[in-house]
Amino acid sequence: MATIHNKKLSDCSAEEIREELHQRECESDSLAKNKRNLAEYDSTTLQKELKRSQKLVYGVDDRQDLYQVADRRIQTLADSVVSLIDISRISDNGNGSSTISTIPFRISNNLCDGERFREQPTAPRCSGFLVAHDIVATAGHCINQNNLARNRFVFGFRMINETEANVVISNNDIFRGVALIVREEISTGADFALVRLDRPVTGHTIVPIRRSGKIDDGEDVVVIGHPSGLPLKFANGAQVRDNSPSSFFVANLDTYGGNSGSPVFNEDEGVVEGILVRGDADFDRLNGCFVSNVCPTTGCRGEDVTRTTEFADSVPETVTEPQLNLESRVAHLETAIESIASDIKAIRESLGT
Repeated sequence: MATIHNKKLSDCSAEEIREELHQRECESDSLAKNKRNLAEYDSTTLQKELKRSQKLVYGVDDRQDLYQVADRRIQTLADSVVSLIDISRISDNGNGSSTISTIPFRISNNLCDGERFREQPTAPRCSGFLVAHDIVATAGHCINQNNLARNRFVFGFRMINETEANVVISNNDIFRGVALIVREEISTGADFALVRLDRPVTGHTIVPIRRSGKIDDGEDVVVIGHPSGLPLKFANGAQVRDNSPSSFFVANLDTYGGNSGSPVFNEDEGVVEGILVRGDADFDRLNGCFVSNVCPTTGCRGEDVTRTTEFADSVPETVTEPQLNLESRVAHLETAIESIASDIKAIRESLGT
């Protein structure tokens, strides 16, 4: 017989509810569940309560800011990810850096109170990742010949801590796209683009991609990108749900619109299996504002991921270090000197000297 508990659900923290749901997803032993404090509540009730205080996407919302992630391997993989930002949102500071103009998430999406990340800034419209020194992969619907010139490919838009975002970016980390190497956009199939950048990228990770075969059924996958234009997020706790389509697979990834173009990694191997391209509606309207759409782990349609094998032939297999010309080397050195001078000035100001 289940133990009856007096603790009200409204008195429970989001963390307590999330942990209970995680435990239920990982076990089939009903007796173990009955021994816990929230045993009297069914999963649907718990999900509704968690949605009220902190929303879920699939099962439990696993998204994290990068400063919260201790895994060095994830940090390295995240170093490959870029945001696609319109040039109108980027202002050159005249000192080797530029500032990104942002809009609070709560305003850009008219969010209800209690939504996660609602006070964080938004700017990117899509995500992408580095597959060669001068090639970025993204979703085909994110970039085309008409908007190529208006987009900038930006590294480093992420949260520094709980309240501060990195919106001042070195110009060395901001790139233009000069050509579409290959592009496909099929609403029910492959959706990808490879963009040639205006110059080689240095100091950032080039991630390996799957070139043949396909990911195993039920394999664990993770995603890194910019959901709803937010600073970079990492999300795990997802699996391949439908591996049957030839050009894409379906997974229960915690993603939003701005994640389009995000790399989806095989969690065990750290190899990019595909590009996040489409999925269910992100938000539901509630009393004049919007809340995150909630789906059980095995519910809703899932998120479609274009397989990297669809464009692997267009990505060089051998990565060689780029040779910077004298002008590029001088520009890098000048930016480094300006950065050091800025740090020295900040330290002196903090010391009152």
